[in-house]
Amino acid sequence: MAPRLERSVSRGVALLGDPGRPGGVTFAFTERTGGVSEGPYASLNLGPRSGDDPAAVAENRRRALVALGVPEARLAALVSPHQVHGSHVLLVDDASPEALAKARSQGEEGADAVVCTVPGVPVMLVFADCLPVVICAPAAFAVAHSGWRGTMRCIAGKTLLALCEAAGCEPSACVAYIGPHVTGEDYEVSRELRQRFLGRFGSMVAKQGRRLDLAQAVRSTLEGEGMAPDSILDCGLSTMRCGDRFYSWRAEAGTCGRHGALAYLPVQQEEGSARL
Repeated sequence: MAPRLERSVSRGVALLGDPGRPGGVTFAFTERTGGVSEGPYASLNLGPRSGDDPAAVAENRRRALVALGVPEARLAALVSPHQVHGSHVLLVDDASPEALAKARSQGEEGADAVVCTVPGVPVMLVFADCLPVVICAPAAFAVAHSGWRGTMRCIAGKTLLALCEAAGCEPSACVAYIGPHVTGEDYEVSRELRQRFLGRFGSMVAKQGRRLDLAQAVRSTLEGEGMAPDSILDCGLSTMRCGDRFYSWRAEAGTCGRHGALAYLPVQQEEGSARL
């Protein structure tokens, strides 16, 4: 199945996802509307470490997950790690309360990707310019956070291999989606950093001036691990240019909310209620 992305609105929350539900996975990239946060965080801020009112963030997270199609009874199973711009991949392969508590504890120590192979466990990572990646495999998925540090460490490729090992499949059986991020036309970096990326990924990551295309680097990493080029879809939306739809740490001088990449594998009896 070729990957595709379509925008939908559920309960006031805008979602960008694949209605084909590859591998049975429901996922979406959220926008900034449909929540209760105010000021620079308006309105669907999903970032608990952004400086926003924790109660507002909690309500926003509930709204986003319900809009995705996660039943109220499954909301407490959420896994959402502390993102530290590293390359640690957290594995969730057991949905028991004890196993989820252990996964959350490990995630609080720092993780920038989650691989999930069990139904009934929603996963959420948050972003405000960094590059979100959702990878779907048969009955399994992964969500990764790839800023420049994570991209340099090839976190997307590392996540793909961890997903394939956990799901017992080959990279060719997976599809990947690159969500809204600061695109190459807008991402200006130091000459030194640009040269480091050129040395690692080649000239395809270079844009005019000192600009850098992280999506091309991520694509190269995924293809290098065995994904077919037409199995990787980049939504092409720049967070800096679409301030009405997405948060941007750069455009908003560091005080802003976070949109999310959410994924969920419904349990069998929930299949008919999936939103996307």
